[in-house]
Amino acid sequence: MKCPFCSSLENRVIDSRLSREGDVTRRRRTCAKCERRFTTYERVEEIMPLVVKKDGRREAYDRMKVITGLKKACEKRPVSITTIEEVADRIEQFLQNRGEKEIAGAVIGEEVMRQLYDLDKVAYVRFASVYRSFQDLDAFMQELKELVDGRGNRRVQPPRRRSEPPTRERSRARD
Repeated sequence: MKCPFCSSLENRVIDSRLSREGDVTRRRRTCAKCERRFTTYERVEEIMPLVVKKDGRREAYDRMKVITGLKKACEKRPVSITTIEEVADRIEQFLQNRGEKEIAGAVIGEEVMRQLYDLDKVAYVRFASVYRSFQDLDAFMQELKELVDGRGNRRVQPPRRRSEPPTRERSRARD
């Protein structure tokens, strides 16, 4: 590790600690040349898939785009930035678990909607209204109606992932 003060490569670790989550190691180091102390953080590099856009372009996954979208949806709602970051972590974990090198942007959008549905219904509707870009008021009202109709005794089913088969409850609702 290069010293940030004198650029020397000679240093030693004097203390190491794991973060609470166990995914980051904090190391306190001292430089052999200038004897100053500095801190480094070590984490496993996770390789995120490329995002395939609607027009076929490919771009690197950008966590900040997800967080920005979540922040806009949760604006003026009782949702902390810590919660938003936790949601972004869950979305990244979902993408990692798929194990694909490329993933359609629509898959990420649908997962964001699933996470928002469980987190805050108003934020979900805000995000859905932009993400689904409703062409008319009827389509938007249908989405709201489905959300409101679920206030009865049964729990509203969140939007399912495209790869999920319909549940029995959903199958009965269609009949």
